[in-house]
Amino acid sequence: MKKGITIAGSLTVDIIKYIDRYPDIQALTHITGQVRSTGGLCANCALTLARLDPALPLKAIALVGDDEAGDFVVSRFAAHPSIDISGLGQAGDTSFTDVMTEQGTGRRTFFYYPGSNTLLGPGHFDFSRLETDILHIGYILVLEQLDAPDPDYPTALCRVLHAAQTAGIRTSIDVVSIAGGRYGELVPPALRYTDYCCINEYEAAAITGISLREIDGGVIKQNLLLACRALIEMGVARWAVIHMPEISCGLERNGAYVERDSWQLPPEFIKSSVGAGDAFAAGILYGAYQGLDLSESLRIAGAVAAYSLGGAGASDAIVPLAELMEKMESLAEKSLLGHFKKGIDISQR
Repeated sequence: MKKGITIAGSLTVDIIKYIDRYPDIQALTHITGQVRSTGGLCANCALTLARLDPALPLKAIALVGDDEAGDFVVSRFAAHPSIDISGLGQAGDTSFTDVMTEQGTGRRTFFYYPGSNTLLGPGHFDFSRLETDILHIGYILVLEQLDAPDPDYPTALCRVLHAAQTAGIRTSIDVVSIAGGRYGELVPPALRYTDYCCINEYEAAAITGISLREIDGGVIKQNLLLACRALIEMGVARWAVIHMPEISCGLERNGAYVERDSWQLPPEFIKSSVGAGDAFAAGILYGAYQGLDLSESLRIAGAVAAYSLGGAGASDAIVPLAELMEKMESLAEKSLLGHFKKGIDISQR
């Protein structure tokens, strides 16, 4: 009997602020509107999965603050009966991100307050009681206690992932995009205890040392397989997946490699790309959970990520999967070139 998916890690309130343009230092710009939404891996993936399949058993493990913002986050989770929120604790101040979104270009800048995310540690995971098929956790680089050294492992996250695998749970990790982050120090050790790795091209290049973009921004397609192979060689046990605006790709440990071009959407459909990378990961997790092959999982993940662009947050636009796929095909037909032709930026959180 299937036991569902557990999503753990970063949990924030995103305040998405729309601005005329990004100002120079000491200059002024106008905020033309704002939207408050849940953010972080735990909210983005769990709420997306709950909307894709309301019958899918889900669990959330994360911390929010004992404050109004924390109550807001808990209420968003509680609106979905399929999500077990017994693992949502409240302590400290709720983490938040101010997302400055430039109108016209869609470019975003993130101002992040760590808050209660820094308090999540190994003690919040009890694998003697947790019944689940897959544990998806992240983001590596912003979970202070889980990124910290452990007496018996390179990091505390490695302890958690190993304990999960020992309990018969498949593991999945994600990373955050941070300039100058400690990728080489923190990520490879975790990959030794990881079944599924789903990251963007910036993170993949930082982890593997393999460039995936030309200086002019073009994709170095011949390096995609090399980067996936490097992730597998670092220890990923099942699927190494990389997504980027133009294309997604994945490699299975048995050597099977798949590439899929991104979906095209009418420009007027797109409202925000905040959290679309997590929407993509949710599609990969759903495919893995349902026993789909990597190629079909990539197709679903790309569609879910693209459709998420129709809402302010990662999960706001999401509808049940069958309906979503039907709508994606329709949207693709309305665009002049159809689907799998033009990239959509899902590389940021």
